[in-house]
Amino acid sequence: MAKSLLLEIGTEEIPARFMRPVLVQLQDLVEKTLADARLDYKNIETYGTPRRIALLVEDLAPHQREGLQEVKGPSRKAAYDAQGKPTKAAEGFARSQGLSVDALEMRTTPSGEYLYAVKRETGRPTDEIIGGFLVSWITGLSFPKPMRWAYNEMRFARPIRWLVALYGDEVVDIDLEGLKSGRLTYGHRFLSQGPISLKSPVEYLDVLEKHYVIADHQRRQEMVWAQVTDLAAREGGQVEMDENLLEEVTFLLEYPTALCGRIEDQFMVLPDRVIMTPMREHQRYFPVLDSAGKLLPKFITVRNGTAEHLDIVRVGNEKVLRPRLSDARFFLEEDLKQPLVDLVPKLEKIVFLEDLGMMSDKVRRIREITGRLADYLGWDEGERRDADRAALLCKADLVTKMVYEFPELQGYMGMEYAGRNGEKPVVAQAIKEHYQPRFSGDELPESRPGVVVSIADKMDSLVGCIAAGIKPTGSQDPYALRRQALGICHLLLENGIELALDELIGLVYDRYLELPEVKLKLKREAVIAEVMDFIQQRLRNLLLERGITYDVADAALAAGCQVVPDLFRRAEAISRFRERGEFDDLITAYTRANNLSKFSESDTVDPAVFVEAVEKKLLTVLQQVEAEMPRLLAEKKVEDAMLCLAQLREPVGEFFDGVMVMVEDAAVKANRLAMLKRIARLGQLIADFSRIVLAEK
Repeated sequence: MAKSLLLEIGTEEIPARFMRPVLVQLQDLVEKTLADARLDYKNIETYGTPRRIALLVEDLAPHQREGLQEVKGPSRKAAYDAQGKPTKAAEGFARSQGLSVDALEMRTTPSGEYLYAVKRETGRPTDEIIGGFLVSWITGLSFPKPMRWAYNEMRFARPIRWLVALYGDEVVDIDLEGLKSGRLTYGHRFLSQGPISLKSPVEYLDVLEKHYVIADHQRRQEMVWAQVTDLAAREGGQVEMDENLLEEVTFLLEYPTALCGRIEDQFMVLPDRVIMTPMREHQRYFPVLDSAGKLLPKFITVRNGTAEHLDIVRVGNEKVLRPRLSDARFFLEEDLKQPLVDLVPKLEKIVFLEDLGMMSDKVRRIREITGRLADYLGWDEGERRDADRAALLCKADLVTKMVYEFPELQGYMGMEYAGRNGEKPVVAQAIKEHYQPRFSGDELPESRPGVVVSIADKMDSLVGCIAAGIKPTGSQDPYALRRQALGICHLLLENGIELALDELIGLVYDRYLELPEVKLKLKREAVIAEVMDFIQQRLRNLLLERGITYDVADAALAAGCQVVPDLFRRAEAISRFRERGEFDDLITAYTRANNLSKFSESDTVDPAVFVEAVEKKLLTVLQQVEAEMPRLLAEKKVEDAMLCLAQLREPVGEFFDGVMVMVEDAAVKANRLAMLKRIARLGQLIADFSRIVLAEK
């Protein structure tokens, strides 16, 4: 009869940021182990609190399923001699499988007859093997910063203090560095006294809840959010969803109770973000906002315990917040003693990145790139000055006391200080916006100076890092280059900036060469190629996210992705056009021409070499299409351009029906191939249509 399995690893308090990844690890590890062991089960649940990592496998089978192992051996020809006697190959194979030659089976396969060793494995009882699995699951977990304790060699997130291992109502005996498993668990550190004996896995959650532990972290998170939002509503406000903060709070406690505290009036003169940042980042408080999103003088925190003595807890939390906000007010007052522009020279003492100069060098590059972008966009002198001013001041807040203490406020404090220093509102706004988008789904800059300074900043970082040999590897991306590249794509696309990426990359690279102390490992052409490839990967993902099929995305990218809005315009037009009847005509004409065009070294067509009338007709239509398509593409009428190209279907078909392209006459062959090359080249203005997968009819 199937029984449930419980494993609980009791520990000292584990950092909240470790918990979600380790629970995913444990789930994957258990699923793979049980599948490999041929053990059936109903469901797997993992639970986590600061003091425990738990696993519940519901209805785990009492026996393994019978296993069948089939091993392919030598062919009949190699296994038996002319008299039909087993050869040494057959005998050796049988011996290696622990069988006699007579026990081997001869089977017919697509490649002939082969000997097979077929071995049936009897399923073992679960309680005989599960102990080894439990130990492997515990030791198989990895953490960012594991530790050793006492004299043990084993590493874990924090010292393990107890182990619960139950299969049904029986203890599964395991020994981990001298710590033996049992049925004793522990409740809340302060609200529960002494060990708790568990009879079976199915009572685990209920028993712990009676001892003030909500072990199911999903339910605990729902409780936290419900309490926080309900309390905020009763206080006349609301709380913005912050998934990271909510998850961190969930894994910091075992029994949640929300309470509301007050922010002293003396601190409400500070900018909202200055108050909210230390509350969120350092105290894990939820700010309470009014209906307009303005901060109210209140915060909500969640204690690890019951509702008793909440007034004392409230006073304690208010007391802890006071010095944080006092520091913030001091930093603000000190920073405002000098205008933001006077801080710019101090950037000469801040390293941007090793081998890439100082932050002051980066600002100079951003200003020059911003100026070039403004020229390209045809801005007037006033808007150019605004963008240049924003570029000059965009990194100045990095040397302020506020940002030194609260790095999360970079950009925002630049905007605040610029506004208080009398800078134009659009300049102050652009200073904050140049960091956007900071993450996937973040808002894009709204001001035009903010857009160009953001592009300049991100492209400078991306080109500089790749030129210096710094590239993301696997999940490691310490300088957020993927995010920077994705941000550039979004900015160019959403603002319709049709600037060639390769030209922009080259411009940025050249700015680095102006500084003798900068050490670049790659040459200009190599950097352009690598950055383009890096950005192309982000563009492909963006296309797929927008519903473009993989074949259309690859076809459009193959025709070039230098101009981002043009790439998306072409991909979206192809997606729409493939629903039309003319799509097959376009693909047919392009494919037949493209396949042979690769043999042509020239695109020069001489009508005097024509032999058949179909050649002349094809050239006539081709010249008409060549004259019309570039105009349509310049007018951004991509679907009309594809319809124009599809006109070649009939003359191309007649051409292939009426002539042989690869004839012995070299001049005639070259002439015909040249026409096909020109047809293929026209298609490449839009996409490599050979990558399109046609639906079966």
